[in-house]
Amino acid sequence: MKLIRAARLAALYTVAAAAVLMSGAAWAGAPEGTWLSEDGATKVLISNCGGRLCGKVVWLDEPISPNTGKPKTDTLNPDPAKRGRPLIGLQVVHGLSPSGTDTWSGTIYNADDGHTYQASMQVQGEQIARVQGCVLRILCKTHNWKRVN
Repeated sequence: MKLIRAARLAALYTVAAAAVLMSGAAWAGAPEGTWLSEDGATKVLISNCGGRLCGKVVWLDEPISPNTGKPKTDTLNPDPAKRGRPLIGLQVVHGLSPSGTDTWSGTIYNADDGHTYQASMQVQGEQIARVQGCVLRILCKTHNWKRVN
């Protein structure tokens, strides 16, 4: 009886350990969560938006403009009507959909220059995502974002 109970307990531990390992592997490639930009200046929350992924700015290391003393806004947006939008809360990642293993493609808005770029996000392990923005898929800039949650 004790041997049967010990065997069942061992089987239960094996199943539990496998579930933990499998859930960790699945989570490793999941892009949802909060990411810190490579320069440490911005945090972006990636979440599901109607079946695709989107991302909004949730934190800035310097949220107040030194020029105005007010929260930073989207001052370089080519549309004058959008230049007053606060950067915190601004959606900067749009329409990411799966495009490969642990990779999603869509667009990304760069408030530093007011342009939108073709983008890809490749999650590399649990803590790093390689984010790339491209003009005409030729001229590309890549950053590594770090997961903060």
